Amino acid sequence: MRAVRARTPLDLTEARPGPAFTVTFDGREIEALPGQSVGAALWSAGVTSWRSTRGEGRPRGIFCGIGVCFDCLVTVDGHPNQRACLRPAEPGQVIRTQEGTGHDER
Repeated sequence: MRAVRARTPLDLTEARPGPAFTVTFDGREIEALPGQSVGAALWSAGVTSWRSTRGEGRPRGIFCGIGVCFDCLVTVDGHPNQRACLRPAEPGQVIRTQEGTGHDER
């Protein structure tokens, strides 16, 4: 019996992205592809939560994926309140977990 190989989204769309680059998330280097959003790069690296709610500290990440819900807020290159689902990943970005409003970070 022949094994069936799982097809990735790149296989299904026959996409041929350019070479990968790295960004840093909370001090950890992760790989991103041209055209990916910050949120997609984080998900691809296995990071599904990068913010917590102010009241109860519940984990948040991408929920709607279209910039409406604001659950995916993250700090990019020192700029808080960036929607990870909309912000394109770019080489060398420094991405940080956002605490609270993001303006209290040092």
